[in-house]
Amino acid sequence: MAVKVTKAEKKVNYDKKLCKLLDTYQQILIVGADNVGSNQLQMIRKGLRGDSIVLMGKNTMMKRSIRIHAEKTGNNAFLALIECLVGNVGLIFTKGDLKEVSDEVSKYKVGAPARVGLVAPIDVVVPPGNTGLDPSQTSFFQVLNIPTKINKGTVEIITPVEIIKKGEKVGSSESALLSKLLIKPFSYGLIVQSVYDNGSVFSPEVLELTDNDLVARFAAGLTNVVGLSMTLNYPTLAAIPHIFINSYKNVLSFAIATEYSFPQAEKVKEYLKDPSKFAVAAPVAAAPSAKGKAAPAKEEKKEEPEEDEDDFVGGLFD
Repeated sequence: MAVKVTKAEKKVNYDKKLCKLLDTYQQILIVGADNVGSNQLQMIRKGLRGDSIVLMGKNTMMKRSIRIHAEKTGNNAFLALIECLVGNVGLIFTKGDLKEVSDEVSKYKVGAPARVGLVAPIDVVVPPGNTGLDPSQTSFFQVLNIPTKINKGTVEIITPVEIIKKGEKVGSSESALLSKLLIKPFSYGLIVQSVYDNGSVFSPEVLELTDNDLVARFAAGLTNVVGLSMTLNYPTLAAIPHIFINSYKNVLSFAIATEYSFPQAEKVKEYLKDPSKFAVAAPVAAAPSAKGKAAPAKEEKKEEPEEDEDDFVGGLFD
């Protein structure tokens, strides 16, 4: 005859199991488990078997075990998990890639009917088309103000109708209608709510960031640093190239406006004295075709557009 385990012994065993997992793993996914059945949870455990372990339990027991582990080991990093243990949640301990584990968990979603009193997680829209119901069932549609017509002895919905909005509770009429139409509008599974990684807790949205996203955000931050440094005249490593360029432009402008000179300025001054040096040799025009008209002998000479001094500087150092 099997020995019945007392509640006190269950708590002790649970504490030992959770503390052992905290010693072994440094990466944890905190997942919401609303409307997730035992069979579905078993499928998720099988799918994650190998490098991840799913642990469910009462929030009070998990908080208690985490505090006991922190007191015994002196590692207070796991205390950050306590604030995340709100509602119907569980823990997934893993040594694998957090993004891959999160994607694997999201695969195990099961369709569920709209039960009475359930809060709708999404908007529910009944599509148009033949329902297969006989005309005696039109009362359901009339209660919900769904336009219908009788087509070949069955009820047909004319236009799509939103019968439940996100956040609203499912009524008895809506539930009965969706059941008759064999529509399972909701899907449930473990939802990653927070991520713990070596003492840091962050949103699961961070796992969706790609290398391009990181590069773009770093570039935007670097631009802000350069702008602030230039405004405050405070030199930073990122702003040094821009400071040198602006300083060179100031010195060059001073040299052009005065008799002061230096080798780089001499070349600019020479160009300014003889603007014809800026003229670029025009490409030789293609010979006219036999059928085409001859090109005019003379063309009006176009004036050369004046160029800015900054363009001169850029031309010298391109």
